[in-house]
Amino acid sequence: MAAWLRRPAVAIALLALLLALLGLGWRGIWDPDEGRYTNVALNMLASGDWLNPHRSHEVGHWTKPPLTYWVLAASLGSLGHSAFAARLPSALAYLLLVWLAWRSARRLVPGGEAMAALAYASMLLPFASSQLVTTDPLLAACQGVAMHAFVEARFGARAVKRWLLLMWAAFALAFLTKGPPGLLPLLAVLAFQWLGPGPHRHRVFTLAGLAVFLLLALPWYVAVVLGNPGLLDYFLGDEVYRRIATDHFGRHGEWYGWLKVYLPTLLLGSLPWTPWLWPWLRALPAAVRRWRDPATRAADAPLLLLTLWVLLPLLVFCLARSRLPLYLLPLFLPLALLVARQRVQAGRGLPHWGWIAAWAALLLGLKLAAARLDSDKDAAAWAEAIRARAPGPVTEVNAIDDLPRYGLHLELGVQVERVSLHPRPDAPPINPEYDKDVLRELAERETGVVWHTPQEHLPAVQAYLQAHGHRVQVLGAPYRDRVFLRIEPVAAAATAGE
Repeated sequence: MAAWLRRPAVAIALLALLLALLGLGWRGIWDPDEGRYTNVALNMLASGDWLNPHRSHEVGHWTKPPLTYWVLAASLGSLGHSAFAARLPSALAYLLLVWLAWRSARRLVPGGEAMAALAYASMLLPFASSQLVTTDPLLAACQGVAMHAFVEARFGARAVKRWLLLMWAAFALAFLTKGPPGLLPLLAVLAFQWLGPGPHRHRVFTLAGLAVFLLLALPWYVAVVLGNPGLLDYFLGDEVYRRIATDHFGRHGEWYGWLKVYLPTLLLGSLPWTPWLWPWLRALPAAVRRWRDPATRAADAPLLLLTLWVLLPLLVFCLARSRLPLYLLPLFLPLALLVARQRVQAGRGLPHWGWIAAWAALLLGLKLAAARLDSDKDAAAWAEAIRARAPGPVTEVNAIDDLPRYGLHLELGVQVERVSLHPRPDAPPINPEYDKDVLRELAERETGVVWHTPQEHLPAVQAYLQAHGHRVQVLGAPYRDRVFLRIEPVAAAATAGE
């Protein structure tokens, strides 16, 4: 092996690039999450409206702030409409976090830089997230930049003001990625500043830093709230209060939901380094007792910060009633640093590269297996099923009382809408469950539309549409218990048959 390849920095960089980029486009876009985010980004590109996210021509999509959609749209617009381009931002966020692990370890775990980067690059959850189109990798990257900037400002000796400006700029981007949850690491910063004596403790909240945050984070929110009546109530009611205090979204809101979701995420997501986190956890009670002494807290400042960085956001995640595994992704940067710290203290360097290569091969094997998985979520398979059944061009695919397959926007190049069979006059104006009802959609007289509905709903759909002057044509055999349809007015169908 060439000497330059034996350098840890080069070897880890090549490993991370291989894990992130090899086979990034092997599988099609998976619904619902990948399809939904990609669909909104493609609608931005098509409409030129980068201010108001839309899931269809008429209906906005307000569940997340816009930064993820902007980044996705930029990637898809530059590289073409492909699964690779859609996932590339997540892969780049992962690579940035590997680099941040190395850089942050210079201050918090001297001598453990390579180990910290390797731990993050090879942990199961960060690797898996790098292959998904979601908000979480971008959020983790923004928060990682913010916390690295704070580490440099607190433990470095130069350019403290500039590092703090970068911290606030990165937190602003995190706020534009996921709203208030983007600011959770600030709890660790505030607690550390309060607990950690020293000359830097009061330097975080500067007028310049707050001005940078407000100038970057707030204009979009102000613009869309002023332009969309009722949006502020939706943001505060649904996206803040209901996600935190209720199980409105059905995301493991039981009192024990945190245990069911987050314990497996931490144990499995940190593989293969999970055993190296146990010594830190076991020693934590004794460390907390030591930290009652200010002098000891000052001596243990790096460990104190890492502990707060993990535990305070984790506490909030456990208390909130909306719980999903990827919510914990931003915690894996400090966890990687803790792994490096434990190995440095144990006098252990990097593991044998043969062992690392075997683990990397396993991860790549998982990626290949996912690409070959016969999944109901695969929009590319849905696109093939529609092409095989629908004669002529397809311009739109609408779901009637069914889950919309938004991934078809990328995989088939069509608009996707979710419609109800019957009108829903009580639908909320912001983020309604359905775009419209089927008769309103048919009134637009669009051509090339394919519809799908659960097979068990077909008799009700046929009876309802026939009663309103339309004929339903079933296209081929059912696919995954769904039937594909063409719908046209009875008069038009009679004329075509003459």
